[in-house]
Amino acid sequence: MTNQKKYVAYVSTYTMGDNHGITIYDVDVENGRFTLKDRVEITNSSYLTISHNRKWLYSITDFGVESYEILKDGHLKPINMAGINGMRGCYLSTDYEDRFLFVAGWHDGKITALRLKEDGSVGEITDEIFHRGLGSIAERNFRPHVSCVKMTRDNHYLCAADLGMDHVKVYRLDHQTGKLTLADVIRSEMESAPRHIKFSRDGRILYIVHELKNIIDVYTYEEKKGNPFFEKIQTISTVNDYHASNSAASALNLSEDFQYLISSNAGDNSVVMYKIDQKTGLLTKLFCLPISGEYPKDAMLFPDNRHLVSLNHESNTMTFFTVHPDTGLIVMNGPEIKVDQPNCVIFHRLEEE
Repeated sequence: MTNQKKYVAYVSTYTMGDNHGITIYDVDVENGRFTLKDRVEITNSSYLTISHNRKWLYSITDFGVESYEILKDGHLKPINMAGINGMRGCYLSTDYEDRFLFVAGWHDGKITALRLKEDGSVGEITDEIFHRGLGSIAERNFRPHVSCVKMTRDNHYLCAADLGMDHVKVYRLDHQTGKLTLADVIRSEMESAPRHIKFSRDGRILYIVHELKNIIDVYTYEEKKGNPFFEKIQTISTVNDYHASNSAASALNLSEDFQYLISSNAGDNSVVMYKIDQKTGLLTKLFCLPISGEYPKDAMLFPDNRHLVSLNHESNTMTFFTVHPDTGLIVMNGPEIKVDQPNCVIFHRLEEE
């Protein structure tokens, strides 16, 4: 990695008593640290995503979704806001052509699809799907909770993780109408609670992290005769054998070069790092270590793979570490940074001058 590349980091937060839900930091990649750059007024930004053309940033807010233009220096310029005709979302992503925005509804078990316009603004709702049914134990609130929505990299199918129903529904996307039709269901173990999903760089491998069972399932993906096919090839734990009880897996992030996968565990308050076999997609656990904070809701490697940041939702901090993948060690890197109820972090590479 060359030192010339400049990055900013966007951190989304809940806003109890403070209306700045997105904080922008300058990233010191070499030293693995953040420096405050700007704060953006938005209520309860529970998740962020950047369009695939890297021009726009979209955020969940109490009232739906908000869109921003990413300026050359990493600052954000508001474009517009759009309602999602439901309760506040928990996750959002765009398709690979940046023509549609998908929002996952944890509270109401709903997927909302919205059209995106050429200028990055959010247009009308094109489809709304409510997941229905009861999971394995009804009295334990096992009802639909859509926790993640993500397109396959061939841009044919939207995968929607349902944490309450223990499955990922796979929808075919009509690129003209923005309508979704069910094409497949990937069933997880009972009471495992699939939370987040990621695809490998080439799109052949799907990773699903499960909140309650503290596992990651690895699947191959291919399309045959116009239908999606997923086959499980690995299940690997996100915790050590001696982990804390009531642990819940939360984050799932790929390194910028797709060589590593990161997850985190609330309760156990640890971060776990895996090496990805580039041929098979299989994971090898390098370490699972404490993050010096409570409820690491998100964790991310810096672009150099030598540093790591953990967003500790309950202790209202970000903690920083130097990472030694070869020896399986992380070392605290400077003081924590205070940030109220952080939810997610995204690194964004600035355009070259």
